[in-house]
Amino acid sequence: MTSNAWLAIDVGTAPMVRAQQLRAAWERWVDHLDRPPDPDDEDEDPEVLREPIAASWRRSYAAGVDPVAHRLAPVVVGEEEVVQRWEHHPLARAAPLIRECLAVTAEEAGQLVVVSDAAGVLLLIEGSAAVRRRAADNMNFAEGTLWSEPGAGTNAIGTALAADHAVQVFGPEHFTEEVQRWTCSAAPIHDPDTGEAIGVIDLTGDFSTVHPASLGVATATARAVETLLRLEQQERDALVRARYGDLVALDPDARALVAATGRPLTALPSAWRVPGRLLIPNGGGELRLPSGALALAQPVGPAADAYVVRTLDRPARAAGPPMCRLAALGRERALLDIDGRQVELRRRLAEILLLLSTAPHGLTAEALCAALHGDGGSPSSVRVEVSRLRKLLGPWIDTERYRLTCDLETDAQRVERLLAAGAVREAAEAYGGPLLPESDAPGIVAAREHLDGWLRQAVMTADDAEALWAWVCTDGGREDIGAWKRLLASLEFRDPRRSLAAARVGELRRALA
Repeated sequence: MTSNAWLAIDVGTAPMVRAQQLRAAWERWVDHLDRPPDPDDEDEDPEVLREPIAASWRRSYAAGVDPVAHRLAPVVVGEEEVVQRWEHHPLARAAPLIRECLAVTAEEAGQLVVVSDAAGVLLLIEGSAAVRRRAADNMNFAEGTLWSEPGAGTNAIGTALAADHAVQVFGPEHFTEEVQRWTCSAAPIHDPDTGEAIGVIDLTGDFSTVHPASLGVATATARAVETLLRLEQQERDALVRARYGDLVALDPDARALVAATGRPLTALPSAWRVPGRLLIPNGGGELRLPSGALALAQPVGPAADAYVVRTLDRPARAAGPPMCRLAALGRERALLDIDGRQVELRRRLAEILLLLSTAPHGLTAEALCAALHGDGGSPSSVRVEVSRLRKLLGPWIDTERYRLTCDLETDAQRVERLLAAGAVREAAEAYGGPLLPESDAPGIVAAREHLDGWLRQAVMTADDAEALWAWVCTDGGREDIGAWKRLLASLEFRDPRRSLAAARVGELRRALA
C-alpha cells in the first residue's frame, strides 16, 4: 500500500493482488455489521485498509447504507433540471479548462470525466460512450444521481466531499458491492470567496485502469479551476471598486464596500472592530456592528452582489420610530421588545407583526386577511386586530396599506440572514424552534416550513458536526433520524455525544418500524 493515505495504489503494486486484499478486508467488515464498527478492530488494520477509507466505511454504515443490498445511487434530479443546474453552476464556466486538463488522460485510460455539485449530484459526465453505458447500467452512474456517501456509500466523489480532500477509491474500497468493479479519483473545488466546496472533479473507470497519476491529474485540475475562479472574482472585485469606490471615498472612516457575503472589498474602518466579515442582511438593511454602532447596508448595481455599508447617526431615538425586536421561534406567545420594554403578544398580534415584517411595501387588508385566515375570515376583523396592535406601536403602522414604519427585527430573520451568509452553525445555534409552532395561519405556516426546510438542508450539507448537534437539540431535530445518522457519522469516536447519537438512531428506527 502507498505511503499516501489518500492514494489507493502505487505503481509497484499489482491491482489484482491489492483488490484481493481489500475484498477480504471488506468481507470481514461486512460479516461484523451486526455490531457497531470499532476503530480498533483488526478488520480495519491500517496496513490493509487506509484510514480515510475506514472512516468513510464507518460514515456510510452510520448513514444507513447497506453494502450488500444491491442498492444503486438514487436519482434525485430530472434531466431538465440537471441541464438547468449545470448551466447556472459556477463550474460550467470552467468546463473548457476541465476538458483541456483531463480529456486526453481520460481517453487514454478509458475513464470518464465527471463533475458533481457540492451535494454530490452528478451534473456532467463525458467520455467513451461504451464506458458511460456500462457505468450507467452497472451502478446507475448518470447525471442527476446522488453520489454522496449517504447516497451511494464510499466513493471518490462522496468521500472527497465528506473529508474535504482529494482521494482515490479503488475496487473493493467502495462500500457497496455494486461499485467494486470501478476505480475513481476525485478532488473538491472550493469557492474563492467563502472557501466552501462547490463541487467535485472526478475521473472514473474500470478498476483495471487504476493508476496513481489519476489522482494527481484530478487534483491539479481542481487547483487550476480554483485559480480561474479566483481570477474571475478579482476581476469582479476590481470592477465593483472602480464603479462604486467613490461612494466610500466620500467618508472612508464611516463607509466600506463589501461583497454580498460580507467580504470586504475596501478597507473596513478600524472603529467598527470587525474581525473578518460583516454579516449583511439578505437584500440589505440595518445591521449592528461589533463596535455596537448601527449601520446601513445598501446594495449597489442591479445584481446586488455588493453593498456600501455606512454607519448611522441617530442621536434622537425617542423622537423617531422605536427599535422593535420580536422573538417568535419556538414560542407559543411571541415576545415583543420595544426600546427595552417587553410585551408578551397574543398569537394573532404576533402573526400580523411577522407577516408585516416580511412585506416592506405593505399589505392590503384583503391580503393580510388571506395570510391569516386563508379563504375564510373577514378583512373587517383584521382591521380590529391591527387597531389593537397600533395601541402597542403607536402611529408606526400605516393604515391605508398596512405597513410597518418602524424598525422590526425578528429572531427568524436573524436565522435567515445567517443562512444567507453561509454561517450554518451560527444559524442552527440561533434557531430556537419552529416559528410560532401553534399558529395555523397560512402565511405563518408557509414561513415556518420555509425556514425549517432551509435550515435543515443547510445543516445536512454543511459537514459541520456542531451545526448538526444544534439542529438535533431542537424540537424538530429530535425526531429527525436522518440528522441523527449524519451526526453519528460526523462525530469522533471519542466524542461523548456519539453514544447518545447511536442510541437515538436505534430508538427512532424502532419507532419507525
